[in-house]
Amino acid sequence: MTEHLLTEAMPMPTEGEEALLSWAKRMRDGNPVCYDPKFDMWHLFRHADAQRLFSDYKTFAANFGDNESEGNAFGRGNLTQMDPPELTARRQLVSQAFSRSTVASLAPRVTRITEDLLDGVAGVERLDLVEAVAYPLPVIVISEMLGVPSSDKALFREWADGIFDPNVDASAEPDSGDTIKARVAPMQEYFYQHVADRRAKPREDLITGLTQAELNGDRLDDEEIVTFLTILLIAGHITTTLMLGNTVRCLHERPDVAAKLRANPELIPQAVEESLRMRPPFTFAARMSTTDVELSGVTIPAGKAVTAWLISANHDPAAFPEPRTFDLERFAPGQTPSPHYAFGHGAHFCVGAPLARLEGKIATGLLLRRYSEIALDEDDPFEFFANPGTNGAKRLPVVVRPA
Repeated sequence: MTEHLLTEAMPMPTEGEEALLSWAKRMRDGNPVCYDPKFDMWHLFRHADAQRLFSDYKTFAANFGDNESEGNAFGRGNLTQMDPPELTARRQLVSQAFSRSTVASLAPRVTRITEDLLDGVAGVERLDLVEAVAYPLPVIVISEMLGVPSSDKALFREWADGIFDPNVDASAEPDSGDTIKARVAPMQEYFYQHVADRRAKPREDLITGLTQAELNGDRLDDEEIVTFLTILLIAGHITTTLMLGNTVRCLHERPDVAAKLRANPELIPQAVEESLRMRPPFTFAARMSTTDVELSGVTIPAGKAVTAWLISANHDPAAFPEPRTFDLERFAPGQTPSPHYAFGHGAHFCVGAPLARLEGKIATGLLLRRYSEIALDEDDPFEFFANPGTNGAKRLPVVVRPA
């Protein structure tokens, strides 16, 4: 056991991206499967091992055994902590809202929202891209899908910031689970009111659809719907916010790629995909081992939390040659499934990924069309989200030049 101990703690986001990537490389090269006694947790750093964790849900369960309301901060019905066959049935009930055809039909509205947001900062040479576009765009889109007022977006941000507070770590602080529950409670109350309203007065929105969804006589109850909506609102907007900021950062570093995309906008989806690989919105994903399992020559005991480092897997040269290079040709157009793990993989692949990709493609295209140059503001450095599970900018000041 001692030769496979985690000997070097993860750098905090405030230490910078380079520190995180260097740490991941050292772990991937020298200690790819290791145990952290402080948190009683195993860590995986290689792409092949992460693939095994995501693909083999019978060996690596998402359900940590506390998926009931009294033991789960988000309540019963949390898809992120559920495994097949229960997960499969529940995903079928909710995924119709994120089908390819449904998401494709949102393209005109996503375009209009993005254009309106950019019109709101027309003539401004310096702006916070997160505040101007990357945060409000996904919040407005999700709000409209749900049928809740987008004017509540300041409230949504307050709730999300509370959930992603880096000082709340359930594995380190025994009482932090209660803290998270307390912060989630206002969101749940908000959605319980909307669910009750839709049951009484159905509308054409996602909340109504969830109250009416049925599969082989099975329906979602109020708690399951509220849990899904809570996670959707939090994860749905933060993912796109981080993704858009990370894409702009990648293009800032490669102005030649930005110029190529302006001349060939059909390549934008590939640029978004490569940005997701290089800078995934979330740094890791966790599962629970259900049996003793060997990975990279190391045996992980049953009943242990196992964390796969997405940012390390996405920079594994065994899967992605020259991983630190932004390669516009790395992924074929529409390649499915994607070999990177920004949205997970397998049974738990992110249900909202098609919508996030659509928003990323449209917003990136409009930014490149509106501005001949988008550069990070050297006089006002960007600010990372401080939560170690997230990877991206909370503030992203840029200097722009109209096209």
